[in-house]
Amino acid sequence: MNPDLLAPEIQQYIIEHTGEPIQQLALKKNPFTTVAWREIVSQIASRQKAKDKLPTWYNTNGIIYPEKISVEQTSSEIAAQYKAELISGESLIDLTGGFGIDDYYFAKRIKKVTHCEMNTALSAIVAHNFKVLPVTNIKCIAGDSTATLKDLGQQHDWIYVDPSRRSDSKGKVFLLEDCLPNVPQLLNFYFEYTNKIMIKTAPLLDISAGLSELSAVKAIHIVAIHNEVKELLWILEKGFKGTTTINAVAITKEETKTFKTTINNNAVATYALPKHYLYEPNSAVMKSGAFTAVSAQFGIDKLHQHSQLYTSDKLVAFAGRRFIIQNTIPYQKAAMKEYVWGKKMNVTVRNFPLTVTDIKKKWKIKDGGTVYAFFTTNMQNDKIVLLCAKI
Repeated sequence: MNPDLLAPEIQQYIIEHTGEPIQQLALKKNPFTTVAWREIVSQIASRQKAKDKLPTWYNTNGIIYPEKISVEQTSSEIAAQYKAELISGESLIDLTGGFGIDDYYFAKRIKKVTHCEMNTALSAIVAHNFKVLPVTNIKCIAGDSTATLKDLGQQHDWIYVDPSRRSDSKGKVFLLEDCLPNVPQLLNFYFEYTNKIMIKTAPLLDISAGLSELSAVKAIHIVAIHNEVKELLWILEKGFKGTTTINAVAITKEETKTFKTTINNNAVATYALPKHYLYEPNSAVMKSGAFTAVSAQFGIDKLHQHSQLYTSDKLVAFAGRRFIIQNTIPYQKAAMKEYVWGKKMNVTVRNFPLTVTDIKKKWKIKDGGTVYAFFTTNMQNDKIVLLCAKI
């Protein structure tokens, strides 16, 4: 951490120039002699990234930021607040502290939080920021978290870990054993120091793959913010051998909705042709894969085994978007020319052989308007288009 960045004139410059195009800023002449221009530009870029994601940090004077990538990879305040609601107790140790957003909110629920961070410079930045914010019940320790756990030799109510993919990890599919720290390998070691572990992973991790690598998984929280899945939270409890609960959590500015089910539940879906209403699950429910449970819990019918769209005659509360079906048309040339060709509408594809781009190009569809067109397959394996109005 460079303390010269805290000079009042430099801090004021950073604030005044936040939001300016970084490429243009980088070409300007450095008006200061005490700090390298690259560092100042980096602070401006990182602060801009924090504006919407980390408003508490953005609106606090004297904050020092790490490289932009650290801000991009950290939890948002909204996600951190949700995580904090899941824990309680006297002590928590964060083995992969990062920029410290999660720990800031854990500290509101836990009396003593330990922030471990391998990167010494980042650890110093976080320690400084906690003083500025201010937070007094977080201790920052730089170094390897495994060694720190051994050196402290203490029991903690919670261990929190956010493993990162190794740089040499290839492909879209990854396993927890491909990450650092290697949680599956260290799990028994972690349970020597706690009874409860929370693991944060990227949404890319397949749930069934995670379950095959981990033991004692009591619950999984799929956290979506504004209908984009941001992270998976795995709650482990020492000795737990019961059924894993799935929580599909959809957070918006207005509310937080949670759809709950269990792994390998025995729910049975019902099927029907399109009725009066159409339902599209939110992204958290889609990630859960609990499509038969959706039909059973809400008392609505699936259109097809693989379509993941639902219908009913009576409107029900739902974990996702709801529509009135105004017209159901067969995917045939005559019907398409009459109802779809050249029209303005919002196109969605579910279990259909063409992509949204292909459909819009083929039928000259313009984006926008109030009509929502779902290209899908019904229970009779017929290709259909549902023209809907959003509720």
